Amino acid sequence: MSKNREEKRNKIRRSIRNKIQGTEEKPRLAVFRSNKHIVAQIIDDQKGHTMTAVATTDKELADEKAKKSELARKAGEAIAKKAVEAGINQVVFDRGGYQYHGRVKAFAEGARKGGLKF
Repeated sequence: MSKNREEKRNKIRRSIRNKIQGTEEKPRLAVFRSNKHIVAQIIDDQKGHTMTAVATTDKELADEKAKKSELARKAGEAIAKKAVEAGINQVVFDRGGYQYHGRVKAFAEGARKGGLKF
């Protein structure tokens, strides 16, 4: 990733984080996308701790033959399942400076399908 592209994404990410904040009733669903994987956390920013997390590197999601967008959708469904079990139904979606397109969109759709509202 070039320096300018990374700086641009970080600027967008900081702008988003200034506008949204997770609370205990409505925590923040933060997404990180690498070239191969997606990592997501549900975070309570007031207490400063992660409530639950999921990654495509987890054993139950690791499938080398699936496409990256399908893995992202499965990760969205998995974090929604964990969140509902923990009593979380509504979240604030933090796309982490990435465009709402492709794997990030597939993740969000999977989370919505799993029962999260945002």
